[in-house]
Amino acid sequence: MAIAAVSVALLPVLFIVSAALNPLGTVASTSLIPREVSFVHFEALFTDPNRPYLRWFANTLIISTVVTLGQILCSALAAYAFSRFRFSGRRIGLLSLLLIQMFPQFLAVVALYLMFTSIGDVIPQLGLNTLLGYGLLLMGGALSQVWLIKGFFDSVPKELDEAAIMDGAGHATVFFRVIFPLITPILAVTGLLSFIGVLGEFVLASIFLTDNDVKTLAVGLYATIDADRSGNLGVFAAGALLTSLPVVLLFQFLQKFITGGLTAGAVKG
Repeated sequence: MAIAAVSVALLPVLFIVSAALNPLGTVASTSLIPREVSFVHFEALFTDPNRPYLRWFANTLIISTVVTLGQILCSALAAYAFSRFRFSGRRIGLLSLLLIQMFPQFLAVVALYLMFTSIGDVIPQLGLNTLLGYGLLLMGGALSQVWLIKGFFDSVPKELDEAAIMDGAGHATVFFRVIFPLITPILAVTGLLSFIGVLGEFVLASIFLTDNDVKTLAVGLYATIDADRSGNLGVFAAGALLTSLPVVLLFQFLQKFITGGLTAGAVKG
């Protein structure tokens, strides 16, 4: 059963690898095992001036890294407050966060488009078709990991906070110097999930980023295959393979934290 599941999971990967290495680069000529092996599609990615793949790659890495760090920091701070303090509106705030996450983000596309059009009239650097504006748009989901991180906070003994406060530490010192190192596993897991989500975000990027120089990989590669769905399959597959490299490298880097983080917060201690 496990072998069958792994085989099904690997089939798309093998097909995309085969398409990337197939010199003909068409749907009709692509098979699971390529008859010939060539790197012409990888070369085409970096030599076509109409397809600035490196620019798209850099845009995607910058946006994914900055937005992920911002989302994790905001979520961790909010989760710390919801876990450690009792204040009016705490329960409603938590339920509101849960309710908001039930609705797909693209339901607000029209409102966001109009809002960023107005912002762009005042501050062009934050308007439509800018990376800063797109990054600010994605930061709207900054509190999306609060529930997951809060579950981990709840499992950290409050006696640690009280001991630090008795020694004269403030809340900022307690959070960054006492608690923050202890929640590294859940930050690694949520950071990886957030990075993957931003890296693959397409709906909003396709609406907000239209110039070739500000596109992300998701939008740029879609435009590549949309222009010629059969003939550009090899180039698209080569670009998709390279796109997976940041995720693989990040997963390898965070792997030692992930095993503990995946189950963290599941049981309240």
